[in-house]
This record gives sequence, structure tokens and C-alpha cells, in this order.
Amino acid sequence: MTLDELRAALTDLDGQLVELVARRQALSEQVASVKRASGRPTRDFGRERDVILHARHAAGRLGVSADLAESLLRQLIQSSLTTQEHARVAAQAYGTGKRALIIGGRGKMGAWFAEFLASQGFRVQIADPAGPLQGFESVADWQSDALDQDLIVLATPLSATAQLLKVLAGRAPKGLIFDLGSLKTPLRAGFAALVEAGCRVTSLHPMFGPDTVLLSGRHVIFIDLGNAAALADAQELFAPTMAERVVMGLDEHDRLIAFVLGLSHALNIAFFTALAESGEAAPRLARMSSTTFDAQLAVASRVASESPELYFEIQSLNQYGAESLRALQTAVERIALAVQGRDLPQFQAIMDRGRAYFDVRAAALAQ
Repeated sequence: MTLDELRAALTDLDGQLVELVARRQALSEQVASVKRASGRPTRDFGRERDVILHARHAAGRLGVSADLAESLLRQLIQSSLTTQEHARVAAQAYGTGKRALIIGGRGKMGAWFAEFLASQGFRVQIADPAGPLQGFESVADWQSDALDQDLIVLATPLSATAQLLKVLAGRAPKGLIFDLGSLKTPLRAGFAALVEAGCRVTSLHPMFGPDTVLLSGRHVIFIDLGNAAALADAQELFAPTMAERVVMGLDEHDRLIAFVLGLSHALNIAFFTALAESGEAAPRLARMSSTTFDAQLAVASRVASESPELYFEIQSLNQYGAESLRALQTAVERIALAVQGRDLPQFQAIMDRGRAYFDVRAAALAQ
């Protein structure tokens, strides 16, 4: 066969592969229907293990890389789970006959939540000074609206959310109210005003970005503000998904977020700042590669592309944030002292403590 004929054969085979993926997707939809009818959970880890082991065995028999086969099957499994999760959410139709207002719905997470609620059957309305969101009804001035929706979501910048919560408290709408803020302590007064007004209020923090399509392995934090019914109703929105639902108090949330977000953001900002100010031109470093550097570079690159205003709010408005920044500063100083002092035992102690921490974390996750 000539080169052109070989390439044509590959193109034809690629088309067949895509057709097979489409057939697998259709079967996944049928699997989702059967699981719903029988009350079985969307995810079956035992089944996933069997599928991957079978693929690795078949790959070895056919002379194909077992790692390649596993990687391919994991991608297909994730696609299948996404299909099944979306089907389950739509089938439950929790929002059928209900209306939801998203204040700030033009933002990334506001838009994600609009799609999520619409998939559950909610009639979603968007109120945002930036204008309408394509595919959704727009509310030009929500403060003059009747505010008789079943659900009101604040997807606004943290600096604006505190005041908007107080405005809502003055109107005391009957529907469920929650925000999507990354921090909660700066909103304490607004929450208190809503509670005093007798509103059904709670607070959410989706621990994922707006590009997320599969909620398996993702966490949604729910803040208990003392209204058990509101907390339960908010959790019910995620009941058909595979998201992990975690309930905690307002102060506990911000203490943990100081490390989960504050520390990780600061570490990556420090990483790309050090690179940018190192004097090493980006094209020169682009020719270098290592497993650790490439992985860190990928994360830091995503952080650099995010909103400076949002990341500054997470750092500056968290009353517990200084602790994580001090911990980072202390850690860097300890490493520098060990290296500059050629103190191997101290450097070893730092590494050993890190390994012990991850051992404890792994044991906790395995429980």
C-alpha cells in the first residue's frame, strides 16, 4: 500500500472508532434508564475495575500498550458516567413547575448553575447588569421584581453579595435563598439579616469550576445556617448527581478554605511569579521539561488565567487566611535554611513529615 492508501485506511478506521464510541454512548443511556428503574446507583466501582482489567488483558493479548488501553477505557467510562448522570438529573425533574432566579447569572458559575437548574426542569430567569444570558429569560431589574420564585441564587462577586443579602432580607422572599461564594464569614451579617427576616436561607460552595461536566468525585459544601428545611432543599438539588455533599459551619468552612484554596492559590501565584522574575526567558524554559515541573506548570498556568479580583477576594477577605500564608512563608524559609546550611538531616525531616502527612490523608480517604 502507498502512503496515501495507508492514511486513507487510518482515516476510515478512525471513523469506525467514533461510530463505536457513539454506539457505546447509546448503550450508556440505556444502562442509565435500567439503573434508575431498579434504584441502583450511577457509579459501580467494581464494574469499572472489571472493565479496565479486561481491557488491559485484551491489550496484552493483542500487543497493544496496556496503559494506552486503560487510559482509553477511563475516558470512555467518564463519558458514560457523564451521560448517565445527566440522564438521572433530567429524569428526576426536581424543578418541574418551579421558577429560579439567578442574580449574576452571566458569570461563569452563574451560567453553569443556570444550565444545571434548567436540566432539572426549572424555569430559570437571569438578572445581571451585563445583560441577558442566551437561552434564558432575563429580568431587567430584580429589585423591582415580585421575587416570588421558588429559588433565588446569588452568583455575584463576594464584595457585592454581602449587601445584596441584606437587600433580599428587606424584601423577605418566600423561596429558598443561597449564594455560591468561595468565602462565608464576610457574608455573616447578610445571612443573619435573612435569618432574622424569617427567610429560608442556606449557603453553597461548589468545589469545582464552570467547565465541570461530571460531578463524580466533586464536592459541594453546604453551610448550615440553622434552617434545616432550607439545607435539605438545597442538598436535594444535587441528590441525583454523584457529587459528595458536605455540611459544615460557616467558620469551619473558611478555616479549611484558607488552606484548600488560599494556600494552593498562593503557592501557584508564587511559582509563576518566581518564574516570571527569575530572569530566565520563557522560550528558554519552554525547551526544558520534567515530570514535576510540567505538572506544576500546568496548574500554575490555569491559576494565572483566572480572575485576579476573585483570587484577591479569596486571599484578602478570609479572616482565617493569614494563617495559611504564614504557614507557606515558614515552610519556604525552613527549606531555604536547610538547603543553604547544607543540613541534610533537616531536609530529610521535612520530606519525612510530608510523607507521614500524606499517609494519614490516604488512610482517612480509605475509610
